[in-house]
Amino acid sequence: MKKTVLLFLISLIMLQSCSVNSEIVYHKDSALTYVTDIDTREFMAEMMAMTPDSLKQKEFGEMDKLPTTWTSLYDLAKQEGKLKTENPDTIKIMKKVLMKSIKENNKPAGISFKIEHFTSEDHQSLKNFTKEEKLPLDQNVYSNWDGKTLTINTDNFNLKPLEAAIRTKSSKEDAEKMEGMMIMFFKNIATTLRFENKIKSISGKHDWLKQIDDYSIRVEYDLKTLYNKDGKFKSTDKKITIVTEQ
Repeated sequence: MKKTVLLFLISLIMLQSCSVNSEIVYHKDSALTYVTDIDTREFMAEMMAMTPDSLKQKEFGEMDKLPTTWTSLYDLAKQEGKLKTENPDTIKIMKKVLMKSIKENNKPAGISFKIEHFTSEDHQSLKNFTKEEKLPLDQNVYSNWDGKTLTINTDNFNLKPLEAAIRTKSSKEDAEKMEGMMIMFFKNIATTLRFENKIKSISGKHDWLKQIDDYSIRVEYDLKTLYNKDGKFKSTDKKITIVTEQ
């Protein structure tokens, strides 16, 4: 499992022109499903063009081995013969965390990552799991959702999990320059919060959060503002409450 996850993280630190689009679906039963798509087409096209044919298999062969259908971290670990835990909470999380590679014209085009039907009871198990396996989750995964009301702490409008994932595969010198690295690596990062029931009301405002339709909210991270201590906001309420109809 570690080998496969590391391949995923390695792809992150190479993406000088990638886009990250995530979606969190908040289910009526208080669970959620999280999917993030990392578009690497522009970067891969540039890298393939610069890499001699004799080195392409060596440089990109491991990426080709990633599954192209949703596969859980549990199944990946078993396939690699590296399942080293019998902890039921860890195994439960590993079965809910899935990943796959995306190909276009039989060439690597991106990586997707998913948490399937995640419940509030899973939160602590996931936090324990990510202490060792650094996964680039949007922190809204941990927001309080009871099936009707979502409460967001806008202090969590940050990219710390993604930073941690990159830091694990960076040199010490690069890790100390994380702010500049994030702006360099990523073209845009956004997360859509989608609800099964229609949105009834929204309390609180933030520059990065906008309602896009009756069922959806979008959070678009402004990297320059996020990593600029002098960046100014018009609206930065610490708490945003979204209530849905029943």
